[in-house]
Amino acid sequence: MVEEQTEVLFPKAVIDRRVRELAGEITRDYAGREILIVGVLKGAFVFMADLIRGLGIPCSVDFVRLASYGDGSVSSGHVRITKDLETPIEGRDVLIVEDIVDTGITLSRLVEVLRGRRPASLRVCVFLDKWARRQVPFAADYVGFTISDVFVVGYGLDFNEKYRFLPDVCLLRDIA
Repeated sequence: MVEEQTEVLFPKAVIDRRVRELAGEITRDYAGREILIVGVLKGAFVFMADLIRGLGIPCSVDFVRLASYGDGSVSSGHVRITKDLETPIEGRDVLIVEDIVDTGITLSRLVEVLRGRRPASLRVCVFLDKWARRQVPFAADYVGFTISDVFVVGYGLDFNEKYRFLPDVCLLRDIA
């Protein structure tokens, strides 16, 4: 049934290679420093786990949870922090890890909030970048893949909490 509703866009082998490349870039950029990686729940947890395993620098981890989608496939435009950081970030090098940026509203809001907490540095790593849907100017520092205006699932990304288990990134057909 899953195969009838999805079509592979990025197979696991391609994802694995790109995540290793990103980990290498981040390791070089933060050489000699320890970073705090802030994962955005829930979608980024698979990507973040793979990314961390590929790093060659020490890091600690915390999570935020933001709400902007509700039960649909389109962002509502209103962003709420439903789980905040437990770790103080003042004076720390912080890397936000997110599954996807589309409108830019959610990540722009998160960056604004975290900058107010005075980290030493703040960068963003996104697994997928959907430029076609951008509503506010936003550019991530590290991007796994750029995609067109399609709805994707798998590798932690979901539709109504389904499909996260898929090892590939897949196009979802016939969403309502």
